[in-house]
Amino acid sequence: MKRVLLALLILLLLLVGVLVVRTLRFGSRQVPAEPAEPFPVDATAAAGRLAEALRHRTIAASDGTGTEDAAFGALHAQLVAQFPRVHAQLGHEAVGAHAHLYTWKGTEPSLSPVLLMGHLDVVPAEAEATWIHPPFGGVVADGYVHGRGTLDDKGSVLAILEAVEGLLAQGHRPRRTVLLAFGADEEVGGRDGAARVAALLRERGVRLESVLDEGGTIGVGLVPGVAAPVALVGVAEKGSTRVELVVRSTGGHASMPPRQTAAGILARALVRLEEHPFEPGLRGGTRALFEHVGPEMGFGMRLLFANTWLFAPLIERQMAAAPSADASIRTTMAATMLEGSPKPNVLPSRVRAVLNVRPLPGDSLEDVSAHVREVVDDARVEVATEGDEASSVSRVDTEGWRQLQRSIRQVFPDVLVAPFLTVAATDARHFHGLSDSVYRFMPVRMTREDLTRMHGRDERLSVEAYAAAIRFYAQYLRNITR
Repeated sequence: MKRVLLALLILLLLLVGVLVVRTLRFGSRQVPAEPAEPFPVDATAAAGRLAEALRHRTIAASDGTGTEDAAFGALHAQLVAQFPRVHAQLGHEAVGAHAHLYTWKGTEPSLSPVLLMGHLDVVPAEAEATWIHPPFGGVVADGYVHGRGTLDDKGSVLAILEAVEGLLAQGHRPRRTVLLAFGADEEVGGRDGAARVAALLRERGVRLESVLDEGGTIGVGLVPGVAAPVALVGVAEKGSTRVELVVRSTGGHASMPPRQTAAGILARALVRLEEHPFEPGLRGGTRALFEHVGPEMGFGMRLLFANTWLFAPLIERQMAAAPSADASIRTTMAATMLEGSPKPNVLPSRVRAVLNVRPLPGDSLEDVSAHVREVVDDARVEVATEGDEASSVSRVDTEGWRQLQRSIRQVFPDVLVAPFLTVAATDARHFHGLSDSVYRFMPVRMTREDLTRMHGRDERLSVEAYAAAIRFYAQYLRNITR
């Protein structure tokens, strides 16, 4: 018995030693960066141009609504007038109904181009009368630009144009060609805008050095255990899939129901799916996030993330307790639509449920369909699946990543940079076949309260933050095109 206890003690000491050594070697992945080169920004004038862009009600067409053609046309006319150097010196192509592709030719055509992206369309503004300032009023007040699209995503588009206009004024000549792509239907899938731009580049045989689209922000207080703001750079995004469950029956009068109705069969299937979710997995962008922020935490948290080979199940259990964190480690399913009888006393001959499924990178649509069928395990339930696959996971060992990380640290020296998984959809997903370095980042500091304004009420962007975003894009273009 003593020998067994001694052996166990030795094994325990070895384990502790391995854990401690791995923790001590779990060093920072932040890159040192010199201060950014000065880039003059007239913050007041820039805010005024953004405010004018917000006055155009550029809502993309969706079910039951038409495209605001006049608004998109008026917005483009504004951009032509306000950014004359961009429109005089860069090539311009209209793509689809209202998307735009600009080409800033580099001095060395053999180098792969870089692509900066954004979108001009916005979501509708609900309950407009309840906003502090009209959502399409383009009001600058109290140090903020107010209106729908400041954060999602006209702020990014105009900041990019401000940066390029300023660099042209300085006589900057990029070695590497720069492409600017601005979609007009991102909020409804990007099929007419970004997807067409990607197809056009694919037809031309273009291979991109890197892609930078909207996505993560500089999170203030968003990463537990990390005091510093964290620039969350999306390196992948989840898919978006529609799963339809249908049960058919003979119907009839509700006064003479069978032992098991079509609605009951469907309800049982939905309960089974909720009780048997996809297995969690600390992988891809989420694992990369902890690999980058873990070294900046206290010793206890560092020990956990330095030894995920042992503690991954514990970390996953903790994350699964919060829906927002749970969504980053598993494919999620949510029943969003239910359809049955049109009258309370009629048994439906057909009942239907629609699930919104967000596949984690690594889980295919086939995996989703197989999981649903296996869990439901009822031949009476018809299953149909359609949608977009999750993206691949971009690399964080490329020149594109290094220059992006360096640019962020130059303009925002107090900020940590980390990859993460974007759980929402962006136009960037259309470009994964064109580059290994597709990133999603909006250079704006945001708290949890700020995040609620995106697609919500009283969307706004501070004038100071907007000026910093312009400086970031200018520095990033300088770095990536030299």
